[in-house]
Amino acid sequence: MNSKFNRICLIVLDSVGIGEMPDAESWGDKGADTLGSVLRSRRVNLPNMQRLGLGNIRDFNGLHAIENPTGNYGKCALKSNGKDTTTGHWEIAGIVLERAFPTFPNGFPREIIDEFTAKAEVPGVLGNTVASGTEIIKEFGEEHIRTGKPIVYTSADSVFQIAAHEATIPIERQYEICKIARRILSGENEVGRVIARPFLGASANDFTRTGNRHDYAVPPPADNLLPLLKNKNLDVICVGKVASVYDNLGVTEDVPAKNNEQSIDQTINALNKNSHGLIFSNLVDFDMLYGHRRDTEGYAKALEYFDRRLPEILAGLRADDLLIITADHGNDPGFRGSDHTREYTPLLVFGKAARRGVNLGTRESLADIGQTVAENFGVKIKNGASFLQRIL
Repeated sequence: MNSKFNRICLIVLDSVGIGEMPDAESWGDKGADTLGSVLRSRRVNLPNMQRLGLGNIRDFNGLHAIENPTGNYGKCALKSNGKDTTTGHWEIAGIVLERAFPTFPNGFPREIIDEFTAKAEVPGVLGNTVASGTEIIKEFGEEHIRTGKPIVYTSADSVFQIAAHEATIPIERQYEICKIARRILSGENEVGRVIARPFLGASANDFTRTGNRHDYAVPPPADNLLPLLKNKNLDVICVGKVASVYDNLGVTEDVPAKNNEQSIDQTINALNKNSHGLIFSNLVDFDMLYGHRRDTEGYAKALEYFDRRLPEILAGLRADDLLIITADHGNDPGFRGSDHTREYTPLLVFGKAARRGVNLGTRESLADIGQTVAENFGVKIKNGASFLQRIL
């Protein structure tokens, strides 16, 4: 089967939800509306996404529907039981989870910490709480340097994070103890990711996280979209944290990028090279820097930055390429707490050879995106309904 599109570029705007799902109340998220909150905060200038049809999905403050949008538009439900990075990304690839990955809002149980301390052969841990990664190293970094105890913390995500100074615990040793934690955290305690969070600096005033972060994810089922594409000798180029979310399964090229700017740059670089298959990028700053920290103005500026860069991405598309923009969950900066929010995600689809202005409606699952990619390249995943024929 010949591909309708030679390449599909899939960009996940991490946490850019577009309004509460019907079951939001059962998650404590009734009223959550990430994009709505940001657009209500002030006039946010998003002309390029508006031209693609963002305002046609629903009416926002200052961002309205237009006639004849250049893209196709809709929104996706998260069908899985969860609202985190792993859940959303896995669903895109066709994996619908019936059981959510566990979270630990009160820190990890003593038996987990004791087993980790013993097997990793460390003199104890610091923290063991829900925290911002930048704040917890300010709080415990100096004590960590004095004692050699790693800093353990979690977040609203299903994660076990280990922060350590690279001069106190060398980076390879940090990776080793993360692998030990990954083996311990199984069964009912199987978190989505164990993450090494190394840092440098002499004191709390100048501690900074380095680029040596490494994620140890739960391996996804092997019948997801990425290995199916790879097995057909297609390129699966993953930018930012995408490869780590799938534990590198099915990834043909892992392109590092630690923030939105680098992810956009690397996506454009990938578009400018010859390839055939999937370019899959994640823009992490929306979630990591602004959603969890409830920074509405930072979120607004990040959206405007992406919108300003969007023409460069569009210019990188060849005549037979397709661009899909979506999100993996919500994280409303105007909402209480610091947790992800159970929301629909936006769906914008553009190709120079694709139809324009098609209302793709409310999709039942993020897996519809994966099934569309799958159909284009002649494979099939077990969940999702393709919308490929509607845009041809």
